[in-house]
Amino acid sequence: MHILVVEDDSEMGALLVRGLTEEGHRATLVSNGVDALVAAQEDPPALAVIDVMLPGMNGFEVCRRLRESAADVALLLLTARSSVEDRVFGLDAGADDYVTKPFAFAELNARVRALLRRDNHSGMVTVSIGSLNLDSLSQSATIGGKTIALSPKEFVLLRLLAMNPGQLVTRNRILTEVWGGTEHIDTNIVDQYLSYLRRKLSQSASGLRIATVRGEGYILDVA
Repeated sequence: MHILVVEDDSEMGALLVRGLTEEGHRATLVSNGVDALVAAQEDPPALAVIDVMLPGMNGFEVCRRLRESAADVALLLLTARSSVEDRVFGLDAGADDYVTKPFAFAELNARVRALLRRDNHSGMVTVSIGSLNLDSLSQSATIGGKTIALSPKEFVLLRLLAMNPGQLVTRNRILTEVWGGTEHIDTNIVDQYLSYLRRKLSQSASGLRIATVRGEGYILDVA
């Protein structure tokens, strides 16, 4: 897998590239946000590891722009900031996960593997509802045969809803199965990702809708 490393500390960047390369990945190192956006455009990565404290354009902004231009890229933030607010801000910017510095490479590698791992949680290879088809092996989504771009988190969330068509999926279940738990996670992140999915489903004329059951959860069904 191609991984883009955005780190202005040359020593840290070299360590990350070496470690990821030893794990069998192809790693590209850049030291600032502008170069990151250019590199992602020229050679799209499967995952980007982004330091928050970058010169000029910070990592949050890089994350936001990458999410806007490449919805299917996995985004992992590196931050020396340990506050819950900063971590939530990163998730709201579109990040899929974060690692707090200092960290052991084994921890980062585990997060990388989790983000790149194909989702075979239920043993079902494909899930379909209406014109929507989700393929877990390729982590691809199509509507009426046309591909729609989804980030890893968007794919897992939509798949969870599609596996329970017409049934209520609670917010806590979503946080547990998509984000790995409720600790240190702003539950508003669920609303943000559902907003992304609603927009994409609407733009693709899917005929599907995600209904909100106030105070309980969400239901995916054919409109």
